[in-house]
Amino acid sequence: MEAKARQSNIKMPARKIRRIINTVRGKSVEEALKILRFMPYAAARVVEKNLKDAIANASQKGMSASMLYISEVFADEGVTYKRARCRAQGRMYRRLKRTSHLTIKLNVLQSKVK
Repeated sequence: MEAKARQSNIKMPARKIRRIINTVRGKSVEEALKILRFMPYAAARVVEKNLKDAIANASQKGMSASMLYISEVFADEGVTYKRARCRAQGRMYRRLKRTSHLTIKLNVLQSKVK
């Protein structure tokens, strides 16, 4: 059985989120929450919130949180907002405000099922 949570249009580049999700990929849910709580990055709060949503979805399906691990997690590029910044002599420079989509999939550990 699998449970997943997806968050779209996060106002943060996927590059910053990938730095966080690479550390928790494949870990148990309890261990991942402990790691995310003490990470000093703003992206860790986003991933932690999405992981809690995935745990809640799993509990609705009847899965116990102690038996779950992160089977798949990825961050994709979202829409890029184009903004302008005023520069000298009447010029404008383009600023790209990048967004991302985060998906977390949880699965049950096979060793704890038996």
